[in-house]
Amino acid sequence: MATLLSLAIITAVTLVYGSAASAQGSRLPNAAAAPSNASQEYLDAHNQARAQVGVSPLKWNESLAKAASLQTRYQRDRQNCSFANLSNSKYGGNQLWAGGIEVTPRAAVENWVAEKKFYDYANNSCAPDHHCGVYTQVVWRNSLELGCAQAKCPKQLSSLTICFYNPPGNVVGEKPYLMEEDYQFP
Repeated sequence: MATLLSLAIITAVTLVYGSAASAQGSRLPNAAAAPSNASQEYLDAHNQARAQVGVSPLKWNESLAKAASLQTRYQRDRQNCSFANLSNSKYGGNQLWAGGIEVTPRAAVENWVAEKKFYDYANNSCAPDHHCGVYTQVVWRNSLELGCAQAKCPKQLSSLTICFYNPPGNVVGEKPYLMEEDYQFP
């Protein structure tokens, strides 16, 4: 898979907005719907990364998936398959644009998780000249729900994948997950 990904032009971006207050978010309806095969693949890949750092699993949310689907189709049909501007979104969001290859749900998530190697947990920071925001959103401990979609863009021979998270992550000054050394015991 890494060989295939290296042949494509891949860009990942996290666009998470909100404050610590809005990070609490609200539960969305339809959270109990059973995910499809692609949905399950997004969910499994996310939850595997979360388990590695001791974070509880996400649950699939059809309302978030519908919002992601609407956004990816809008980007494909009206915005030439470019990244979405999620600045007004109440959800956390990760995006992946890929050209030249088809990207599976697992490959999209693995691309975001690949940023883990640049994340310094002790300092809650990213290595110079690297980004870690898409990784930290994947493993954000307070995010509870996930919904993802992908649009194929035939004109550009590309695809755009978007995942939404509720509540959003990447709250400034907070760590995405807690390690044993972070717990205060009496």
